[in-house]
Order: sequence, then structure tokens, then C-alpha cells
Amino acid sequence: MSNLCSLILFKPGYPTELQPQKHAINPTPPYNQGQGIPGQGQMPVMPVPQRPAGCPPGLEYLTQIDQLLVQQKVELAEVILGWETNNKYTVKNTMGQQVFFVAEENNCCNRQFCGPLRSFVLHVQDNMGQEVMTLTRPLKCGSCCFPCCLQELEIQSPPGNPIGYVIQNWHPFLPKYTIQNEKKEAVLKISGPFCSCRCCADVNFDVLSVDESTKVGRIAKQWTGMVREAFTDADNFGISFPIDLDVKIKATLFGACFLIDFMFFEHNK
Repeated sequence: MSNLCSLILFKPGYPTELQPQKHAINPTPPYNQGQGIPGQGQMPVMPVPQRPAGCPPGLEYLTQIDQLLVQQKVELAEVILGWETNNKYTVKNTMGQQVFFVAEENNCCNRQFCGPLRSFVLHVQDNMGQEVMTLTRPLKCGSCCFPCCLQELEIQSPPGNPIGYVIQNWHPFLPKYTIQNEKKEAVLKISGPFCSCRCCADVNFDVLSVDESTKVGRIAKQWTGMVREAFTDADNFGISFPIDLDVKIKATLFGACFLIDFMFFEHNK
């Protein structure tokens, strides 16, 4: 019996804590939910497309996608006790297939005392449990009164290799960001609404060209219903971008979604 258990535990590809993550900066538990098996209730997963030249490993999924749905998992400890826990997100395509799984790495003191302003590291895993992206947010100021210390996010793929940045731009009324490539050159802009609190409606952050004359995409915080909005901070986001956009910029827009979530919607109810 023990020999059979050993064979099962160490079978290649089996999601067990005893197998280290290939690209993980630090050893992390297997956050992903595993591959879906038809008829057994698990979430279907997106088939792995062929990786084009120059595409970081794991980002080949984004080459065939122009929309993503990011769903934050509801944590009972937050609902019942108001105790802030590490965030977890499931990322799907328009067909409902899982593309990525995202898990926050943070300590208790940072979560409780810094709240939505906290620094974090988000580990983005594919359906095989391999870490394909790392999103890093340093601790910065959250007030427009201090334009020298605004929010930023670094996107790495594979982990340790920066491919893009999200930089908050100072504005007295509106949330504005610049999407930069790995050379820190401005590629796109993001502009949000004056008020991020809306009842029974989505909150849209428009993705614009650098001169802000053309709309090329959107990051939308979706309305999830009165009960969920009132008692949890678990949010759903829709991300849209041109299908032929550079895959690294797609990944950077994907990262911008999480920065926006923490800045405007991660307020414990």
C-alpha cells in the first residue's frame, strides 16, 4: 500500500506540495485548482496553444485572447470576522475556461494594518501549477497630495525578468496610469472615473493610446449583486484589449487590473 501511495504522490504532473514550483521565487503551495475533468464538476481549462517566438513561457495563452474575466474568491474569514486574508483570483477566458490562478503572498501585519495600501507579491500560475508571472507592488503613498510617491506595479515573466510596469500619474480628481514596456517607455494610458462607487452598474477604466485620443480597451469592475457588494470585497473584473496587442503589454494590462482592485475596491465591508 505504501508503495502505491508513493507512486501516486510522485507521479509527474501531480499537484502535490512535495514538488517545487519551477519558476517560483520562493517555494509556494500549489494554488491552482487542477485541470478540469468533464463530468466531475471541476472547472474546464484552456488548452495550451503553441508558443510563438519571443513570447515568455506561459504567456502563450494571451496570444489568442482579447478578453479576460478575473474573479476574486470569497473568503469566509473576511465575511464573518472582517479579517483580511491573502487574496486569490481565478482568471477565465470568454468560454469560461480557466487560464490562470492568482494568489497573493503577504504577511498578517501588512494585510491588517496597511489594508488596501499594502505592498504585495501576486503569483500567477498556469493550469499546471507553474508560475508564469509575478506582480510586485512596493509600499507607496495613496494620496494625490504626494505626487512624488505614487503607486506602481512591476510585472515579471518569467519571475525575475521585468516585462512591463504600471505607473500611477498624478491627477487631482481622476485615476490615471501609464502602461510601460520593459524599457520603461510609455505604450498606453488608463483613465478611470471621478467616482468609483456605483450601484447596479459597472465601473469602467478606459485603456487609451499614449496621446489619449483613441480608446483601445477597458478594465471594468463588474457589478456582482447587492449582497456580495455589501458584505464582501471580492470583486469581478473584465479586461478587454486588441487581440493583436503585444503579449507583454497584455500581461501588463492584466497586472493593472489588480492594482486598480487594491486601490479602489479592496475595502473590507
